[in-house]
Amino acid sequence: MSAPHNGDRLRIEAVVGPGADLHVISAAATVALPGSAPEHATHDVTLRVADSARLHWLPEPVISAAGSDLRQRIRIDLAGTARLVLSEQQILGRAHEPTGRLASRITVRLGERTLLDQHSTYGPGVPGWDGPAVLAGNRAVGQLLIVDPSYRDHPPDTRILDDVPAPVRGVITPLAGPGVLLTAVAPDAGDLRRCLDAALHHLGSRTH
Repeated sequence: MSAPHNGDRLRIEAVVGPGADLHVISAAATVALPGSAPEHATHDVTLRVADSARLHWLPEPVISAAGSDLRQRIRIDLAGTARLVLSEQQILGRAHEPTGRLASRITVRLGERTLLDQHSTYGPGVPGWDGPAVLAGNRAVGQLLIVDPSYRDHPPDTRILDDVPAPVRGVITPLAGPGVLLTAVAPDAGDLRRCLDAALHHLGSRTH
């Protein structure tokens, strides 16, 4: 969707009931755009997943257009036996243009315990975001989070992905709980998508 514009406030809430299985995708990318309002835009997503339920949250990328300022927040509350597959993709700038400012925070709680709380910010005014310690010139960044109770007994090993396109860098790391996180950076959206697909293939037995 061509939104939000600066100053917009968007909010999405979803509840997955006990034993349910919900797959959510989007028809197209979300494009953060500049607007006449001086304030930043916000896009808040709140998801709750009950016991024995499963949620696949797999939207298309968020594209940060030049001049935009978007702050995105995803909060997920999982019951103890819930399962989750979540993808987040961020593309910094449309073709042949600089990026806007994009801040994103993901907080995942499992029962009463925080499993993941991660915050990242890119774009104008952010120190070092494009340097060698962060994106190193890449313009696409993504994450794939899988939470499954079976990881309590058989956690995955940390693994650098080596079966992805050469310009892409990706690493799979276990979380301190029943989950695993892939983090990847790539030159463009196509390479990032191929990396996420490779990770899903590697971890496929957990996502079905």
